[in-house]
Formats: sequence, structure tokens, C-alpha cells
Amino acid sequence: MGRLFQILFIFAALTCQYTGAEAKDFVLVIDAGHGGHDYGAVGDKTNEKSINLSVALKFGRLVKQHHKDVKVVYTRDGDYFKTLQQRAEIANKASGDLFVSIHTNSVDKRNKNRRKIKGTATYTLGLHRSAENLDVAKRENAVMMLEDDFTATYQGFDPNSTESYIIFELSQNKHMDQSIDFASKVQSEMVSTAGRHDNGVRQAGFWVLAKTGMPAVLVELDFICNPVSERFLGSEKGQTKFAKAIYNAFTSYKTAYDHSSGGRPVSGGDAPLFTDDDSDDEDDDMTDDIACNDGELRYRIQILASDVKLKSGSSQFKGLNNVDNYYDGGLYKYTVGDYTSMDEALRELKKVRSKHREAFVITMRDGKRVK
Repeated sequence: MGRLFQILFIFAALTCQYTGAEAKDFVLVIDAGHGGHDYGAVGDKTNEKSINLSVALKFGRLVKQHHKDVKVVYTRDGDYFKTLQQRAEIANKASGDLFVSIHTNSVDKRNKNRRKIKGTATYTLGLHRSAENLDVAKRENAVMMLEDDFTATYQGFDPNSTESYIIFELSQNKHMDQSIDFASKVQSEMVSTAGRHDNGVRQAGFWVLAKTGMPAVLVELDFICNPVSERFLGSEKGQTKFAKAIYNAFTSYKTAYDHSSGGRPVSGGDAPLFTDDDSDDEDDDMTDDIACNDGELRYRIQILASDVKLKSGSSQFKGLNNVDNYYDGGLYKYTVGDYTSMDEALRELKKVRSKHREAFVITMRDGKRVK
């Protein structure tokens, strides 16, 4: 009898151990786009990196509060720079079950509708079906050009070359169905909970989505170049609504995930959902809530650094004109150009690199580099 009891005890212990190993936490990776010296899109009074981070952290807090079986992993939880490569590595190392990248949209200053364009779009990986989708992917992928040796890191991928994006048509993403399902849920909630205009679920060649081994989406919250949308994007109230909308979509997705996994829903079925309690958000005066910049941001292309001050017209400039300099970290650092937008600077960077292969874009404010 004692022997039988011992066998049953061991069996029960092994069963519990096996069950515990099976019931691992759902891992949600939240990616706040841009950060540090990379401001992303810049509006009249605020910037993309700050909006992205605020919405990401609010979303994460809601998930932690209401989904106790979900492990939240941030690619960044403060104002610092992470490369696209690092973001993908963080997600993959965490064995994520879902990757949500949060961004803020904009269009080129030459676009006549930039002050009126509005709405949310959620992207999954795929080949662009329109020039507009390609432009968004190019803008978000262009952040890799801020890195010193991006051509080696990204294996020759050129974010400004249309031909580079053909590789995404050849990508066989086994998580596409789940990605589209979650993207659809996000779009639905952005309309019903955040009161945004629906620009639909779209596909484009985002490098960070291609390199994450899990269902993955990239959310473009709204257009910072539209003053009305910027007020909403930059306000505490607006950012909370965005976070609640993404949270609602996640809760719906997680509930279905739990059911499909064959087990009883641990958190999804009991988690609360939020509703849109204001119908006139875009008419609200939210200007006081916006985090403003203390000085206009400018973008320059740094070509070299020297421990001695070089003369005007130095041969080391390789024929470039209007070379400026600033002193930082014990070195004289030389730059060309003075641009009001990152997009403009990145377009010129390709030309400058024909003479200075190590050139890169820096952000300046009031004559000092923003790091």
C-alpha cells in the first residue's frame, strides 16, 4: 500500500510539473517607435517619439493590470535610441507571442493635403500595394540610416530603394493570418474607442516586422502634420484613448488565443473593455496638454570629426561647400546642410555618402546636438 502511495505521489508531482511547464505566460512585446536622438515625425508643438512612448507605456500598464498571465516586454521604456535590429532581437529573445509597434504618421511637406490628412492605419508585413504605403515604409525604415554602418548590419538593404522591397513579396510569413486578425481588431477599436478615422488594414515592407518571429503589426496612430490631429495625439486624453483602443483589441485577440489553445481563458475573458465616452474629441481644446518643444529642431549631416580645427576649404571636406562645425566631446565635428525635417536630411544623406561613406544625420536644437 505504501509503495502504491509513493508511485501515485510521484505521478502527481510529475503531472503538476508538466502542466506548469505547458502553461507559460503569453509574451506581449510593445515597441515604441523612434527615441533618443531620433525624434521621428515632428509636428508644430510635439514629436513622434514622445507620443509613441506615452501610448506604449499606457497600453502596457493596462495589460499588466488586467491580464495577470501576460508578460509585457518593452523594446524601450524611456527616451533612448534602439536600432531596428535591436528591437527585433529583443522581441525574438523574449519568445514573443505578439509584437505591436506604435508609431505616429506624417507626410512630406510638399504634400498639399498634409494639414488635412487624418486617420489611423495598421500595417502587417507584405509588399506595398500603393505608393502611399511604400512611402510610409520608407519613412519608418529610414531610421536605420542613422546608424554608422547600416549597409552591413542590414545586409545591403536600402530603405530608399524601391527594388529593396521586393524581398518582402518573397517572405513567407506563417503568422500572417494572426497578424491581419489583430490588425483588424485594432482598426475597429480605433474607430469605436478612440474616435479616429479608419484608414484600414494595410501591408508594407517594414523591416522590423519582417525580422520578428511572431504575429506582428505596426500601428500608425494618426497624422502629426494635421494640427487638429496633433492636439489629440499630444494630449493626455488622446494618448489614453489610443492606449485603451489597442488594449481592447489585445483583450479580444487574447481571448480568442486562449480558446484556440484548448484551455480555459486565464485573463482575456474576464478583462474589462473600454468605450469611447466622448464624441467630440477632435473639437476639444487640448493645447495645454501637449508636450511642447523648447526650440526648433534642425537636422544636419555629420561628415567627420577631428581633434584639431580644420581650415575652411580643407581637402578633408572632399569638395563639399558650406561646411559648419560644433565642438563636442573634445572633438571638432563637421557638418553640412541644415534641414527642417528628417526626411529631407535623409534624402541628402545618400548624396553626401558618395564622398563621405561614414556620414550620418544628427539632430540639433539651439546650435547644440540632441543626443
